[in-house]
Amino acid sequence: MAMLSFERKYRVRGGTLVGGDLFDFWVGPFWVGFFGVTTIFFTVVGTVLILMGAAIQGTWNPWLINIAPPDLSYGLRLAPMREGGLWQMITICAIGAFVSWALRQAEISRKLGMGYHIPIAYGVAVFAYITLVVIRPVLMGGWGHAFPYGIWSHLDWVSNVGYQYLHFHYNPAHMIAVSFFFTTTFALSLHGGLVLSALNPPEGEPVKAPEHENTFFRDFIGYSIGTLGIHRLGLFLALSAGFWSAVCIVISGPFWTRGWPEWWGWWLNLPIWN
Repeated sequence: MAMLSFERKYRVRGGTLVGGDLFDFWVGPFWVGFFGVTTIFFTVVGTVLILMGAAIQGTWNPWLINIAPPDLSYGLRLAPMREGGLWQMITICAIGAFVSWALRQAEISRKLGMGYHIPIAYGVAVFAYITLVVIRPVLMGGWGHAFPYGIWSHLDWVSNVGYQYLHFHYNPAHMIAVSFFFTTTFALSLHGGLVLSALNPPEGEPVKAPEHENTFFRDFIGYSIGTLGIHRLGLFLALSAGFWSAVCIVISGPFWTRGWPEWWGWWLNLPIWN
């Protein structure tokens, strides 16, 4: 089936959350919708503000552009544009664009009569971002605890936060998040390698079917999760990685202010070691 005829089958009306038929149309292969318009608006305004920040800073080198949050002395107040207010406006635009895109995905899911797993999955990534720039700074009483917008400055912020809590990788939630990240990569690389090997047999042999894939893993590890199961597992692992990465940073500062190695004192003091 040609792609255009395939798309025509699914270009159905309705399913919108806001705006009704007003924005229920396509531009080429892209469906617009009310939240598509708001996504474009926030993206354009946020990009213009970033370019304004670069102009104020006096550099157009993308590696060196740095738009910092307000100083801690401002607390949770609005700051002047040149002293962190620009960062606040860009953050509002970023959240507006991200949330709009998630709601647009929800509308597309409604139009296609499918589940909301795509907007929910994307929402976990948005939640991790909002945790960094809103939830954690609010809990700590100052926008200055958020990370700056810039490549080098952002990496410096990550490094400084890590040293602030001595060894950040001793954070138990960080351990869980990293474990999920690596497990996601491992599980889906196994799946991808299996699919490629099944679809690219040696010359003269037929393409293998899913039952061959299942047989391989039953012989290899004694169990096969199945073609649908591996995608559900990959989704669970990926979302868990994003969720625990948000948890690991939000508990650092608001709920634990000392070095993370100290947290493990409970383990060393267990009676079993005596």
